[in-house]
Amino acid sequence: MKNEIITDFKRFNYLNNEIESAYHDAALKLELSDSAMIILYTVCNNGENCPLSDIYHLSGISKQTINSAVRKLEKDEIIYLRTANGRKKTVYLTNKGKILVENTVLKVIEIENEIFGSWSAKERKLYIELTQRYLEAFKNKTALLGTIK
Repeated sequence: MKNEIITDFKRFNYLNNEIESAYHDAALKLELSDSAMIILYTVCNNGENCPLSDIYHLSGISKQTINSAVRKLEKDEIIYLRTANGRKKTVYLTNKGKILVENTVLKVIEIENEIFGSWSAKERKLYIELTQRYLEAFKNKTALLGTIK
């Protein structure tokens, strides 16, 4: 039983890594860095703008990496930032950014929707439930890592 769990988990990790690699390859084909792709994807999923703090939270990428990518996207006139409520910043797409998103990120989202749409509602629900359960359990258990001596 234990060997079966180890084998299944190795397969699970392999698949997760392959999915990440497939997204990386898609970004390269669309001539976007991984960070730019994630920022534009997050903004697109939120509409035409998104709080910068949400991008930090949802991307899982360091603030430093996101900030560097944001500066490059600003310099390339793809996005611009506006300050709201004091220090909080919101990322907006420029017209150039909207065109770029239409030709890149939206194509990826269409592919994802096509794949997800080919699954039954039951399959989608199960996949989401199991992924959420794994994430929550992993976060709870790894939260203890710093306290164990």
